Amino acid sequence: MPTLENALDSLLARHFTRFTPGAVLLVAREDEVLYLRGAGKANLDTGAAITPDTTFRLASVSKQFTAMCVHLLAQRGLLKFTDSIGLYFPELAHFSEIRLLHLLNHTSGLPDFEEHIPENQAAQLTDEHVLRITAAQPALLFSPGNQYRYSNTGYVLLGLLVERVASINYADFLLENIFEPLQMPHSILYQPEAAIPNRAMGYSRAAEDRFELSDQNIGTATRGDGCIYTSAKDYLKWHRSLSSHPLFNINNKLNKNIATIDEAKSWRYGMGWFQAEDGNGTSELFHSGDTSGFTNLVMRLPHHNTVIACFSNIAGNQVFLDDLLQVLSHFPELSPKSELVKQLQQLTR
Repeated sequence: MPTLENALDSLLARHFTRFTPGAVLLVAREDEVLYLRGAGKANLDTGAAITPDTTFRLASVSKQFTAMCVHLLAQRGLLKFTDSIGLYFPELAHFSEIRLLHLLNHTSGLPDFEEHIPENQAAQLTDEHVLRITAAQPALLFSPGNQYRYSNTGYVLLGLLVERVASINYADFLLENIFEPLQMPHSILYQPEAAIPNRAMGYSRAAEDRFELSDQNIGTATRGDGCIYTSAKDYLKWHRSLSSHPLFNINNKLNKNIATIDEAKSWRYGMGWFQAEDGNGTSELFHSGDTSGFTNLVMRLPHHNTVIACFSNIAGNQVFLDDLLQVLSHFPELSPKSELVKQLQQLTR
């Protein structure tokens, strides 16, 4: 049987070459990094290679950072999870039955802004556009708290909420309260005018095994739902802080303000994470992130505080993630037990 290193090296070699976009893989357990390598190009025009310092658009993996920002404000007594959204968004007074916790756990019932983008919209949507689109909707899809339904709209509003409560730009809040304290120099919130260090550009597959630039689209500038860039090295610092840092430790937060996805399977959502109980009183945590030009997956396994992160700058690269899970199945201590990880594409639609 091959070693983990050989198995993951072979995986990367099967999917990427030095002429294609690629991915970075991180596997760490406790204080030990078991694997940290990149393959392929971060930028086909410049020829820059993917390394552990390359920054990738996280897409919906960003939601765990947004959720943490809201929790930091709650710790400071600046908001309560039971507050009505109308308290912070007068524009949404007709949806006053929605509480902040409903935005956090995808049970708000808010319509998807993506389905109501004006036909004549040419510029990238901003958070303010999403707020106006949402305010114009006459009704909710269901009564808040009654069911789980994944909502980018809710997390866009949470990014705006942080700004309104903290009275500073959301990018600055992230920098001052998460990235700088954790010494994450390659992490930044996307803004059209902002320089992104060691940036991977996003690509999609074209005909005849070629790739075309697919880095942005009309919906990729909204912030709270998926606009953070980070590197594998920086993400490892974030992962470790979630169990060791007094401000960021989520171990005592995971069972609060959660939504049940499948009660029989013990699948839930909270704190920006999909959660699956492992039968031992702990939970496996997952999140995917798919957007124009990028495909990502992060997993936190309670056994020895393990993290597995894969960031790829190829859109719709689910076949690589499936292959990764197959490879990990040969290493039981690194393989998730729950089938939830295989359902993320359906659960995030």
